[in-house]
Amino acid sequence: MESRRTPLHAEHEALGAMFTDFAGWRMPLRYDSELAEHHAVRTSAGLFDLTHMGEIVLTGPEAGAALDYALVGHASAIRLGRARYTMICEADGGVIDDLIVYRTGEQEYLVVANASNAAVVRDALVERAKAFDTAVEDRSTDYALLAVQGPKATEILAGLTPTELAEVKYYASYPTEVAGKSVLLARTGYTGEDGFELFVAPDDAAHVWQALLEAGEPHDLKPAGLGCRDTLRLEAGMPLYGNELGRDRTPFHANLGRVVKLDKPGDFVGREALAAVAEQGVDRKLVGLKTTSRRAPRHGYPVLDAAGDPIGEITSGALSPTLGYSVAMAYVAVGETEPGTRLSVDVRGRHEPVEVVALPFYTRTS
Repeated sequence: MESRRTPLHAEHEALGAMFTDFAGWRMPLRYDSELAEHHAVRTSAGLFDLTHMGEIVLTGPEAGAALDYALVGHASAIRLGRARYTMICEADGGVIDDLIVYRTGEQEYLVVANASNAAVVRDALVERAKAFDTAVEDRSTDYALLAVQGPKATEILAGLTPTELAEVKYYASYPTEVAGKSVLLARTGYTGEDGFELFVAPDDAAHVWQALLEAGEPHDLKPAGLGCRDTLRLEAGMPLYGNELGRDRTPFHANLGRVVKLDKPGDFVGREALAAVAEQGVDRKLVGLKTTSRRAPRHGYPVLDAAGDPIGEITSGALSPTLGYSVAMAYVAVGETEPGTRLSVDVRGRHEPVEVVALPFYTRTS
């Protein structure tokens, strides 16, 4: 089956993008250099097409209550115009997907799911909302999603919108205009930098994309693909579904137990299993690893203790463009998770020394 194309596909082709198939979409992997795009996001700004993400809307008097039951977070407590990072879990506590939930109306919520899980999340929400007075609609085709990320993002966007960006809080969203087109503007992102995500009608996407490119040219903004997006989120210690998150692990394994609101009123799917994990603890936890070697540990490589025995596995790894050394995230036995612990990684039969470090590897300074 042919991959789906975003409304910006022609724009990407004109910019010379190299494409990759991802979750059923033909997406730009890079335009010129993944390294240059990565550095642009860290030092100026990058412009991403994220239209492959899924958007599901819940409306009605019990929309908040339905999400409280369906998700591990307390969605009904989200204030109008704000957003929250959360997860949807199986009854046994395994993670189906991590999500951002925006409260866009008194009785309306926008749930943004990862591209690979959009249909699964939609189906789960439909099933879990059956007992509630709410409508669940997959609105993914109603949106294109753009992101401008980096220290110059506010400066670039400021001339294109009437919204006072200094007043836009982190994890908040505002209906406004950008380049004369209606958008839902959110101060969210997946790079470790300040920035904005713009939900826009598909027919308006190319106009807004071009306006952002033009406004960003004096600030060294670069169009950026999925390649640098992965190294950016890794440096920022942000989990990726299918790597750090999955149905075989709970949020507590990923050090994200804070998103599980066991004290919210009422039941929710996975409550009993997650309460047990919270009480009993986990056998493996996610840690950061760094190495002086330029041979980056990769997904699936075994992690070994001082005696050379396997105690875990790499989930993501790469040479960090910002830090200049290789970093990785891995699940390891809880007794080996203290920062400073010396371990090794089996890199194609060669044991490369690594050190456990606190996450994230990189934190922006302003």
